Amino acid sequence: MQLARAKIVGVDQDAPKPTTPAGTEPAPSTPAPRPRSLGWQAKVGVTVIALAALGALFWPRGDGGFAAPGGFLVDGNGRPQPMGPRMEAVTLVHFWATWCPPCMTEIPALDRLRDDLAARPDFGILMVAVQDDVEKVETMVGEARGGVLFDPDWDVAHRYGTRQLPESYLVVRGRVVEKWEGEVDWDDREVRARIEQALAGIESS
Repeated sequence: MQLARAKIVGVDQDAPKPTTPAGTEPAPSTPAPRPRSLGWQAKVGVTVIALAALGALFWPRGDGGFAAPGGFLVDGNGRPQPMGPRMEAVTLVHFWATWCPPCMTEIPALDRLRDDLAARPDFGILMVAVQDDVEKVETMVGEARGGVLFDPDWDVAHRYGTRQLPESYLVVRGRVVEKWEGEVDWDDREVRARIEQALAGIESS
C-alpha cells in the first residue's frame, strides 16, 4: 500500500515571521480537552454487551446451532479413533467421567434411551469419558463399553465448549442443535420429544 504524499499549500518560506509586540507575553496555548472517562455503570454496560456478543458468536442458536467439532478420541487400548465414523445422522455426544458423581446417576437412563431407540439406525449415543481410568469406565458401563471413547486431555470436550461435566450435545447431520448442561433425566418426556423431533426431521428431509 502506497502512502499519499502530504502537500503544503499557501506557505511562503520567505515571508517574515510574526512577532510579538515588546512587553507583551505570548498568549498561552489552550490544552486540548481530555476525553471524559466512562463511569463504572457505563463500563459494566460495555462489558455485558461484549460478553453477549461473544456468546452469540460461539453459541449461535438463531441459525440452528453450530458445526460440530471433529477430532480424535482414543479407544480402551489407547488407539486414536476419529469421531466421524461414530456419528449417526442424529447423535447424542455425551461427555462424562466416573469421577463425576452426577454423571453416574445418568448411566441407567442413557442405557434405557439407547435400548428404546435401538431400532433406529440413524440414532446413536457417543459416550466420551473425559480424563478417566479405562478399567473404571469399562466396569461401569459393562456391555456398552464398545460405545465409549476416551478424551484423556479434554481436547475434544474443549472444542465443543465443555468445561465441566456432565454435558451433552445433540448433533444432527454434523450440526449441534441442542446442548444440555449438567445432569439430565433422559427419561423425561420433553427431552425424549426433542430427540424424536430431530429424528422426524431427518425422515422428512
